[in-house]
Amino acid sequence: MDNNQEYLSLLFKNEKEADFLDFGFSFWVKLCYSNSIVRDHRGGDGILYKILIVEDDAVIAHAIQQQVTSWGYEAQCVSDFQNVMVQFIALDPQLVLLDITLPFYNGYHWCNEIRKVSKVPILFISSASDNMNIVLAMNMGGDDFIAKPFDLEVLTAKVQAILRRTYDFGSQVNLLEHKGAILNTSDASLTYQGQRIDLTKNDYKILQTLLENKGKAVSRDTLMTKLWKTDSFIDENTLTVSITRLRRKLKEAGLDDFIKTKKGIGYLVE
Repeated sequence: MDNNQEYLSLLFKNEKEADFLDFGFSFWVKLCYSNSIVRDHRGGDGILYKILIVEDDAVIAHAIQQQVTSWGYEAQCVSDFQNVMVQFIALDPQLVLLDITLPFYNGYHWCNEIRKVSKVPILFISSASDNMNIVLAMNMGGDDFIAKPFDLEVLTAKVQAILRRTYDFGSQVNLLEHKGAILNTSDASLTYQGQRIDLTKNDYKILQTLLENKGKAVSRDTLMTKLWKTDSFIDENTLTVSITRLRRKLKEAGLDDFIKTKKGIGYLVE
């Protein structure tokens, strides 16, 4: 058994076979007993669950990715540990697997940053498994903790349990981002540079519609239909007033010129 295979056998408690090909930091881990069947785990609305793996040890990260992928989940490993939130927002995952000891900033920092914009469940994975770290992880907003070394089947069971209890009775997490502003459609909140911006119901509907059509002009008629689903007559000035108030609110938060006017058409963000 070479050093890499020995490392894997120490890391995971229940490995039957691990074939390892080392090309610098590029490698492939084959978990035969997990790959015999490819499962498909989707939410009740048919959406494939996405998992973000924040683990700086490439062997561990890709082995976990291989395991959860074999169970039918979509998994992505963080590649830039200075900008974890960029990848988090881009993927918009339903679960985060988060190590504590990371380059640049530790897992507690990234847990705190994620909690500023999202309620997505976070499962800590760490060898720092003393009571103090476990309690701190939970107090920072973590949902569960699994200590290294771990059994991949136990990890899978925890992943399934967290996803089941989080999403069986709720909608999918969804983040819309523009110029650093993050609109969370699961709780209708807007966050910018760590501060939460209070939104009215119409503020939220305007931003959601514009961000879902980012780069495209949305007509005034479309916005009015979104805001006021009624057969009653609504004065167009009502929309103008709503846009003006929202722009003022965004400007006070540092988001000047966030909503642009497309003359003769409507509004857009770009």
